[in-house]
Amino acid sequence: MKHNKGNDINGWVVVDKPRGMGSTDVVRKLKFFLKPKKIGHAGTLDPFATGVLPVALGEATKLLPFVTDGAKEYEFILQFGAETDTDDADGQIISQTDKVPNQSEIEKVIPCFKGKIVQVPPAYSAIKINGQRAYDLARKGIEVEIPPREVEIYDLKLLEMLPENRARLKVCCSKGTYVRTLGKDIALKTGSKGYLQELRRIKCGNFDLKQKILLENLEKVVYGENLKEFLLPMETFLCDITVIAVSEADAAKLKMGQALSPKAFDIQKSVSEDGVAVCQGKLIAVVRIDNRRIAPVRVFNL
Repeated sequence: MKHNKGNDINGWVVVDKPRGMGSTDVVRKLKFFLKPKKIGHAGTLDPFATGVLPVALGEATKLLPFVTDGAKEYEFILQFGAETDTDDADGQIISQTDKVPNQSEIEKVIPCFKGKIVQVPPAYSAIKINGQRAYDLARKGIEVEIPPREVEIYDLKLLEMLPENRARLKVCCSKGTYVRTLGKDIALKTGSKGYLQELRRIKCGNFDLKQKILLENLEKVVYGENLKEFLLPMETFLCDITVIAVSEADAAKLKMGQALSPKAFDIQKSVSEDGVAVCQGKLIAVVRIDNRRIAPVRVFNL
């Protein structure tokens, strides 16, 4: 996240990230175009991938963890018959097979990947190993052992079979899921080999492609009235989080760092959860809620 003395812009921009560009490159361009005081992105996309990249501006950066932690949806094209060193089309082919599954064979293994599964992230990933990015070590030819991780696949379906030994699939998954690894593992489960030919994120938290703007169109936007055409309000993320309506007096307490009693808000939870406090339609603070208190975590300066 970057800070400067720029324009006072608060909200979200959903960029349709093009292939070949990293997520930080997109943020760098938006910072140049809009010059916001703060900027950050949710849910990193590999340069190989395209699609929904939510970018937070100003006070919206305080909401990034909620978007990052949310479910993601992707469509991907899986190429059968070969394996690459990066598990995608940008890598070098390292092995091949004549075995290519048919539609029924793919559909038969799909249930094996639903629910909580264990993945071993690819060597070419941003995971840190002893302080270094795994992809930096891999490019140097250094073999590293990446520990497995548990992720959750909420839904997975085969959309269509394609020519040239390919298939298009759609997945809804938890944060931390490597779709490249998922595609490779699906192919292996069918007795074949595979890598991702295309990967497109169609949803990240509450943000989807209907809200997107192409990066090249952003270059034509000058800060001013045109900003309203693509800037989404901070409240866009609210449907997946608990919202508490507070009085002006309670809002003042939260802004001073004071906790509120949950009794007046009919809080029935013993396990803490995050939420937001709102006063007269205006965001006041991100709060931590339990059966003892409602405590401010991040206060909005709006």
